[in-house]
Amino acid sequence: MSVWVDLQGQGPVVDQLRRAAQSGSPTHAWLITGPPGSGRSNAALAFAAALVCEREQLAERGCGVCKACHTALTGTNADVTFIATEKTTIAIEEARELVRKAHDSPSSSRWRVIVVGDADRMTERTTNVLLKAIEEPPPRTIWILCAPSPADVLVTIRSRCRTLTLRLPPVADVAALLVRRDGIDPTLALHAARAAQSHIGIARRLAGDADARARRDEIVRLPLTLRDVTAAVRAAGSLLELAQAEATSSNEERDATEKAKLLLSLGAPETGILPPPLRAQVRALEEDQKRRSKRSVTDQLDRALTDLLSFYRDVLVLQLAAHAVHGVEPGTQDTAAGQVELVNDYLREALADFAARARPEATLARMDAINSVRRRLTTTNVSPLLALEAMTVSLL
Repeated sequence: MSVWVDLQGQGPVVDQLRRAAQSGSPTHAWLITGPPGSGRSNAALAFAAALVCEREQLAERGCGVCKACHTALTGTNADVTFIATEKTTIAIEEARELVRKAHDSPSSSRWRVIVVGDADRMTERTTNVLLKAIEEPPPRTIWILCAPSPADVLVTIRSRCRTLTLRLPPVADVAALLVRRDGIDPTLALHAARAAQSHIGIARRLAGDADARARRDEIVRLPLTLRDVTAAVRAAGSLLELAQAEATSSNEERDATEKAKLLLSLGAPETGILPPPLRAQVRALEEDQKRRSKRSVTDQLDRALTDLLSFYRDVLVLQLAAHAVHGVEPGTQDTAAGQVELVNDYLREALADFAARARPEATLARMDAINSVRRRLTTTNVSPLLALEAMTVSLL
């Protein structure tokens, strides 16, 4: 066993990180990029664990079994600081705290490692707080930043980091990971991995939650219900409700647990009215939870639109394959003709029927409409319902 065992399909990147951890003098700043679900944070934590590994032999570092490796991977190592945000952005105060930590000497390891899991969630002002610390870090400090792409990080930061790019792992590798690590049935694991489009975290959730699979199936079937404007408006409302239900199921239990822990730590009475100082702290927690809930709904909407996009992606695959094989109706040809698997293969018959009633140009226009709404939801304050209604009408 090693710290790299769960990084499926990332051989070239793992080789570079392993060599760096075992070199004794790794680069002081790293930028790990890759699409959502590629395992950026997992790769960063695995690298951090290998850096602080207790093994004396360079070739053995990253063993995955020593105390330092275990605590680094579980987020409890004193010399590894990991920050990610469930809010819209990382606050400037959080960045200043990271700079202060970066100047502390390691307590028991060779290195102090600072991992920023959402470097793309920093504003320019916040990023500039880190610039000097990354440009001229203390001698025993290593920075690891994670972002979807190099373009999501300011060029002043990017130019001072060594960049590595992950790719989405193959579906079979994700399914194998679910079977080995989580004990998922192989057939269900393969279905979940394909439905998640190789996003490891989402595949795990789909494999373990029948309700999540049902919600996704309802989203993917939505284009089949679009008959007129009334149906389109109704579908938009349904899409928003499904995203909100998914976000609620993810946050509700955690919010209650956090509040219970806070009240316990404050020594609050089990019944009655809380004293004013305690009410202020509970109110602050609830405000944080509201901000997290807002981002969670946005993230779930983006995921729902990604699932919806997979329907039209499959339709386009069938249409292009049919055009490549003249005279063959969409869906009747062997998908090997295009060497591209369908994400929603269990809907092949419905997809083929839909593909036969449209042209590839129309499918591309619909995909562009979905992507346009995804950008608007994440970069503007547009009303989600109004944006979704405009989108579903354009899909008619």
